[in-house]
Parts: sequence; structure tokens; C-alpha cells
Amino acid sequence: MVVVGAGVVGAAAAWQLAARGNEVLLLDRFGPGHSHGASHGTSRIYRQTYASDPYVRLAVEAHDLWRCLEDVTGAPLLQITGGVDHGDDVASVRALAASLAAHGIAHTWLDPREAEQRWPGMRFSGRVLLQPDRSGRLHADQAVAALTAAAAGHGAVLRRHTRVERLAVRGDDRVDVATPDGRIRARRVVVAAGAWSAGLLAGLVDLPPLRVTQEQPAHFAVRGADPCRPVDPAWPTFIHHTGPAQGWPSAVYGLPAPGLGVKVGFHGVGPECDPDRRTFTAEPDQLARLQDYVARFLPGLDASRPDPVSCTYTTTPDSGFFLHAAGPLVVAAGLSGHGFKFAPALGRVLADLAVGDATRSPLAAAG
Repeated sequence: MVVVGAGVVGAAAAWQLAARGNEVLLLDRFGPGHSHGASHGTSRIYRQTYASDPYVRLAVEAHDLWRCLEDVTGAPLLQITGGVDHGDDVASVRALAASLAAHGIAHTWLDPREAEQRWPGMRFSGRVLLQPDRSGRLHADQAVAALTAAAAGHGAVLRRHTRVERLAVRGDDRVDVATPDGRIRARRVVVAAGAWSAGLLAGLVDLPPLRVTQEQPAHFAVRGADPCRPVDPAWPTFIHHTGPAQGWPSAVYGLPAPGLGVKVGFHGVGPECDPDRRTFTAEPDQLARLQDYVARFLPGLDASRPDPVSCTYTTTPDSGFFLHAAGPLVVAAGLSGHGFKFAPALGRVLADLAVGDATRSPLAAAG
């Protein structure tokens, strides 16, 4: 089997497939730790705080698989910090609390002043939902490296700097994978190509509309912190459910970033882009709005000197995942913005689809 894309989801699929005894070739057009896609950097949020049952169940499964991966590789990947949700969209926060209660996941409510005493570097809008023991931070680069190492440990072969130029389906049990180094014949191909999915799969799979944007969160230094030491883990991950009605472009997320401060960003409002022609340059007006937000709601951070980060989001119109089997092709697309946390469980779902097993996830489809 061939897996196209060695980001976090492709690497997870390669791990799951190889662990089941399949011969796996993992292809990636870039080198390790590259910044062209959506899997690089130090920090991604892990949380089980979702209102949708399938996503909660997938996140719970992913938690156990992240811990399994840590055991297998010895790499520290998931740091539990606790996570908070607050904001002007009260109904959304209440729906999250109801979902946590329905799944038996620990949570509690704090009033804003209580929350500010607990986290003096933060300010809050409305009641604060705290999930204390299943929310935290994943180290992105280390997670991808651990997944590829675990896949290799089961015999998977990783070939970097290998661009897949096109795919040709030759029947129900064969795909030709064209690369600059020649053609590879595969019985199944799993495509987890992120921003390059639409171009690679055009005419082969009925994809939903995929929007590729260049997002620009930024790292902000913690006031009074030693720049040579990691951020105090007392900083939780957080989601502020706000938006244009309150003067901000979108909801805001944030999380500790070891050695870099706290990563803060607007969610999914970057300009559309061609992934091969990105500028990697922060849009000045949006960066200024992010600094305004930090100055108002995160006074424990230095808003005056942001360090912008550039990454791509590839999203469907409803931000739902596209997990689909079409003959010998298996596709994962539209995962950006919240897919990283689920990666090892998504790898399991893709492996199910690739080998023809009935998958436990209602998010996946075969056709």
C-alpha cells in the first residue's frame, strides 16, 4: 500500500497499516519538519470538548492512541494543561458542557473572577467552562516524528522529497502512482495530502469544496518569563467563542508553546492561497487585530512583539472531515483547523477503509 503525504494523518495511517502487517510505502514531497503544510511547529491543541458525539468518541480514542505512541517510541507528546472555553456565544459553550456531561468527561464551571484569579494573565467573557484532565498540548513536530518512527518500526518505508505527480486508477485493485523517479503500482493508495488534495484527486474522487487558506497565528512572550525556559504549564489551552458581532474576525484559540511563549490565533479567517505560491507573510491588518485582542484579553502576554507563524488550513464548507473510500483510493481531506488532535484515531479509520474492514467511525464513508 502507498500512503501519500507524511504529515500527521498520513504518518498515522502508515503506522496503523504497517502495524497490521501490510507492506507500506509512505511518500512525501518535502523533507522532515517542513513548514509548507499544516503539521509543523511545537504546539497543537488536544481536547475532547466537542458538541458532536462522533468527534468526542474519536478524540477519546485518540487520547489512548497518543499515550500508546508515547509508550512505543518513548517520546513525550501530550502534555495535559487543562482547557477552558468561554465567550459571547453562550449557547455554544453550554452545548459543549452538555456533551462533556453526556460522555462522563470531567468539567466544571468557573465565574470570570474566579477564573482570572486562577489564571491572572487571562481575561474572560462570561462563565468559563474548564475541562481539567483531558485537554492539553501536543508537540506537533515530535508527534509526526514519533508516528513515522512507529510506522518504520513495523516495516513501513518512508521516501521523502518524492512528489506524487498524478494517480491513475486501473481497476478495483490497482493504482499507478506517478513520481519523478518513476511509476509505483499499488493495490491501495491512501491520500492525506492536505492543501494538495484537490489537485491530486481531481476527476478521481467526488470531493466536497475544499478551501485552502494561509493562517497566521503568532507566538507572544509571557511577561516576566525567562525566555530560556518553557512556558509555565499553568497556562491552559483556551477557546474564546467570539466573532464579528464583538469586533473580532472569528473565534480565538491559544495554547502554550515551549520556549516560544503562548500561541494565539484567529480561527480560519486567513486569505485563500495556492499552497505552492504562498507568501508566508503575515497580513498586517489581521496581525494588528490579533495584537489588539491579546492586549485586551491576555494581559499576561506581551502584545507588542508578536512572532507570526504561517500554516495552511484545508477545510470543507462545514469544517467536517472528509474520510472516504472510492475503489482503491482512500482519502482524508478537510482536516485542518482541528484535525491534528485526532490523528492516530484517524489513522485507524483510514486503515480500516484501506483494508476493507468495517470502521467504527460514522464520520467515514465508502463508495
